[in-house]
Amino acid sequence: MNRVRAMAVMITVSLLVATAAHAGTIVLPRAGQVGVSVQGQWGLLMKSGLVGEEFGNGPGMGVKLRYRMRYERGVGLSFDTQSLDSRDPGRGEGAFLPITDDSTLVRERVVMNSAGFDLYQFFGTRTRTVKHLNAGMGITQISARLSNGEVQYPLGADGFYLSAGGGIEKFVYRSWAVDLNARYQAVFHDSKINHGVQVGLGMIFYAAY
Repeated sequence: MNRVRAMAVMITVSLLVATAAHAGTIVLPRAGQVGVSVQGQWGLLMKSGLVGEEFGNGPGMGVKLRYRMRYERGVGLSFDTQSLDSRDPGRGEGAFLPITDDSTLVRERVVMNSAGFDLYQFFGTRTRTVKHLNAGMGITQISARLSNGEVQYPLGADGFYLSAGGGIEKFVYRSWAVDLNARYQAVFHDSKINHGVQVGLGMIFYAAY
């Protein structure tokens, strides 16, 4: 519940800032500037792949860096942590070894930590509302949390992902913007593909120099 409350607070603060500062002075970012975004997320894995068969949806946090280039293009880095609850807290073998030493233990959730590289195509960069499409790739570390608080690692090594998505930056005060985005992720792990979706909402700030 603490994870859900933290994400709800971040989303609420973002919306309050957007409402309070809507009439403020806007300074749009230029080519060569770097934006830093912090956001709350909600993720979902479909019933595909060994991880998706056992775990469903849950909250997360993300930090994204975006470097604005010429011709409305950009590059960036993404760092995410996503916690997904078990569809039916289990003990059997899937992506993880079966639990055999304690009849009371179950896997309650999985944590996916990701780091990757993104490409952006922006639209309307001279307006208050900037849209973008993005594609990315990176690595994913997966671990399960047991009901006694211990960590269980999967049978396979770390995986990697490919992603595609889009979003909106709504500038509300100087170089501050509300950052709303969504992306599809194909997570490759242990020779299986896990299909997932992430939706994020937060704030992004473009540093001037």
